[in-house]
Formats: sequence, structure tokens, C-alpha cells
Amino acid sequence: MQKRIQRRNRGRIGGIILEKRAQHSDIVRTMQEISNQSTKTQQTNNQTNKQSNTTQKSLMTSGISLSILTLFSRVLGLIREQTKARFLGTSGYADAFAFAFMIPNLCRRLFAENAVSVAFIPTFKKYLDDDSAEGKKAAREFVAAMCTIVSFMTALVVIAGMFVTPLIVRLLYKSADDALLAETTLLTRIMFPYLFVISVAAFFQGILNALKIFAPSGFTPILFNSIVIIATYILAPHTANPARAMSVGVIAGGAVQALFQMPFVLKKGWLCGFTSVKKAFANPGTKKVIALIGPTVIGMAAYQLNDLVSSGLAGRAGKGILSSLQYSLRLQELILGVFAVSIGTIILPDLSSLARKKDWDSFSKMLSQAIKIIALITIPISFYSFLTGRSIISLVYQRRSFTEESVQLTLEAFKFHIAGLFFIAANRIIAPAFYAQGNTKSPTIAGMLGFAANIAIALALVGAMKGGGIALALTIASLVNTVFLFVFLRKSHNINVGSVVRSTILYAVKMCVLSAIASLPLIFFGKKIAALFCTGNHLIDEGGYLAVTALLFGAIGIASLFLTNDPLIKMIVKKVKR
Repeated sequence: MQKRIQRRNRGRIGGIILEKRAQHSDIVRTMQEISNQSTKTQQTNNQTNKQSNTTQKSLMTSGISLSILTLFSRVLGLIREQTKARFLGTSGYADAFAFAFMIPNLCRRLFAENAVSVAFIPTFKKYLDDDSAEGKKAAREFVAAMCTIVSFMTALVVIAGMFVTPLIVRLLYKSADDALLAETTLLTRIMFPYLFVISVAAFFQGILNALKIFAPSGFTPILFNSIVIIATYILAPHTANPARAMSVGVIAGGAVQALFQMPFVLKKGWLCGFTSVKKAFANPGTKKVIALIGPTVIGMAAYQLNDLVSSGLAGRAGKGILSSLQYSLRLQELILGVFAVSIGTIILPDLSSLARKKDWDSFSKMLSQAIKIIALITIPISFYSFLTGRSIISLVYQRRSFTEESVQLTLEAFKFHIAGLFFIAANRIIAPAFYAQGNTKSPTIAGMLGFAANIAIALALVGAMKGGGIALALTIASLVNTVFLFVFLRKSHNINVGSVVRSTILYAVKMCVLSAIASLPLIFFGKKIAALFCTGNHLIDEGGYLAVTALLFGAIGIASLFLTNDPLIKMIVKKVKR
């Protein structure tokens, strides 16, 4: 009996052991499955991270490449203005060329660039997302339709524009010199076809940018500026005046911009030919492009009419006023292109991401920091440029036809243009805060209010102050635009606008005080420093003076930032060390 009980107990114990072993095996298998799944998940995550990192590196590389190309383009644009200054100075021919180039250039900015950036690229990218056979066919039909519309409409505008050019010139560019009016008409007709070739170039750029190919489009402005410079030097001795040589260079440069991009578009298989005009306008994609571009044209038109009316007022103010304003603006745009536009472009994706996440505290902090960085850069540059403006203009432009009188005319505009540098740059930073929230209406209204202020003030000041009055009007209008942007931003209850405005004003005041301190040596010892450079060589004298004063001003400014424990300068130092 006892032996039977022992055998029964051993059987139960064995069953329990087998059951436990089975459970253990199940647990082991489950653990292995979890481990395998974890490994697969980790591999998937690693692959995703690698793809994300690759995308980020690709975007960073593209951004850096495009920034470098933009910088070269801006520098060559300045050299193009130097060439113009060398051959034309602030003569009547310089004004005639400036006005003649402005008209087709205005149409380009208003329609071609606006249509590509606002309407064509987003629409084309939606077509690209559809990989089906029908989607690809629809995409090719859309591209063919857009190619037809761009070619047909710009050709019509060019033909009509060349026909009514005499009327446009007499209406907007009044002059007592009939020979100068006739020359302005001729130059305008020479350059009007630029609208056609540059619109085609913008269309090719839109295709390439939608395909995430940026380098060819970034390189074309370098080609354009180079061709204008070379054509002027080669053709000027063989034409009636250098303005005609530059006009031929403009047409050639625009054509090369289109031709240079064509092989890249062909390589990707997106040069789809033409279709009938009726089919082009009936295409669903083109209808969407027209619907998208309509509202933005109003805002762009206000901005471009600003330039047109200001140029008309300058043309009436006297000989050389219009060209001197353009020489001054070119110096200002060089600074804006390198700093403000780059920062605005960089923060827009981040602001958009924060807006989607509804992380409004981080949104406000990023916007505030971006404006402070602009203040850190532009306010000291404004102080220094105001004090050394004559030497800057003389060093950059004074050659042959650009006389001492030309320097003085340009300086009268430059000292008022440079005073508004911070406001113009800040506007290019604040506007992305609206775009990130999908709001394009508010910055458009602010721009139109700025336009109204500019025209009203320019009309009031141009009689007494000439070019200086027009430049001051632009500065005040930029301030008005900044104020209204902040007012409209305040309506967005998501953003702590009060904090952004307070921190911006306080930091701007701080930078003004520190810049004023750094300016004291230039005010008291500037003439003595200039006396050290009296070699008779223009480049050495002006360049040496600017080099020494810039080092002195910069050293005092940077030292004062460290002494005041400025957080931005600390951040910059850390970035540089990395």
C-alpha cells in the first residue's frame, strides 16, 4: 500500500515537472518571439532613423549648397552694379536703363516667380505623389498644359508690351529730354523679351525644385550676372552707348538661364511639349494653379507697384536719382540676402512643425530668438554703414563715369535706406510666422498698408529731399509694415505676442546702445584714421580705412556683448566651437 502511494506521488510529481517544463518551453518560445519581434522592430527603427538622417543630411546639404550659390549670386549682382556704375555712373542713360529693365523685371516677379512658388510647385508635387499609370499620365498632361500657358501668355504680354512701350515710358518716366525718352523706349523694347525667356526659366526651375533638384536653379543667377558683365565689357565699345550693351546682356543672360536648366528637365523626362490653348486652360491642374495664384497676385502687385511708383517719382526728381537709389538698394540687398533671407528660410520649416504640434511656447521663443539674431546683425551694421557710407560707396562704385557727384547722390539715399535695415529684415522673419499657420492674408494686408504709407510719404518728401526722401519713405513704410505684422500676429491667440514684442524692443534698444558706444572711436578719431591712408591709390585708401574702422568697431562691439553677458553671443560661440 505504501509502495503504491509512493508510485502515485512520483507520477504526480513527474506530471507537474513535465507541465512546468512545457510551461517553461512556452515561456522561452514567447520570450524568443518577443526578442525576435524586438530585433525586427529595432532594425525597422534603425532603418527609419537612417532614412530620416539621410533625408536631413540631404536637406542640409541642399540648403548649404543653395546658400553658397545665393551668396555668389549676390556678390556677382553687386559686381554687375559696379560694371553699370563704371560705364554709366548716374547719367541719364543709367536712369534709362534702370527704368527699362524694371518693367519686364516687374512682370517677371509678379507672375512668373509668384506662380511657380505659390501655385505650380504645390500642385505638381500632388501629381508626383500618385505613382499609378493614370496619375503619371495626368501629371504629364498638367506639365504640358502649364508649358503651353506660360509660353502663350508671356508671348502675348511681350508683344503687347513692346507695342505700348512709348505710352508706358511717357506716362511713368517723364523727362524734358526727348532723346532720352526715345532711348528709354528703345532699351525697354530690347529687354521686354526677357520676360518670355525668364518665365520659361522659372517654369523649368519649378519642375526641378518639385523634384528636389536645387543646384541648377541656384546656379542660373550666377550665369545671368556673369553674362551681363561680360557683354557690357565686350559690346560697349561697339554700341551707341553702354546701356544698349547691358540690355543685350540681359536678354542673353535670361536665355542662358532657361537653356542651362533644360538638359536637367529633359534628363528627368518632364519636358512634355505643348497642347492646345483650349485644353491647357481646361486642365484641372492649371485651373487650380490659377485659383491659387489669384489672391497672392494682389499682395505681390502692391509690392511691385511700390517699386514702380517710387521709380517714377525718382525719374521725375532729377537726373541720376533713380540709378543712385538702385545702387544704394543693391548694397542693402547684399546684407539682406546673406542674413535675413537665410534665417527666414531656415526657421519656416521649424515654425511649421511647432504649429502642427501646437507647441506655441516654443514657437514664440523661436520667433523671438530669430528676430533678436536679426537685431544683433543689422543694428550694428546700420550704425557702422551710416558712419562710413561715403567710403563704402566710393570703394564699391567709384570708377570712371561714377564721379564724386554720383557718390554724393547715392549717399543721400543710402543713409536713409540703411536706417531701415532692421525693419526690412525683421519683416522677412515675422512673415514666416503667419505662413507656418497657413495665414497668407495678414502679411498681404500689412504689405498693402506699408505700400500706401510709402507712396504717401514719398510724395510728401520727394520735392524737398529728392532721392533721400524716397529712401526715407521706404524706411518709414517698413516700420509701418513691422508694426502691423505684430498687430495682426496678436490676433493669433496662440502666440505670446506681448512677450515677443517686449523682448524684441528691449534687445533692439540694447543693441542700439552698444552700437553707439562702438561708434565713438569712429566719430572722434575717424579723420585721424583716414589720414593714415593717403597713398593716392583709391582702393588702398578707402579699403584700408574701412578695414581698420571695421576691426575697431567690431572689437568694441563684441567685447561689450561679452561684458553684458549676452546670451546670443554665447550661443554663437558654442556653435562655432562645435
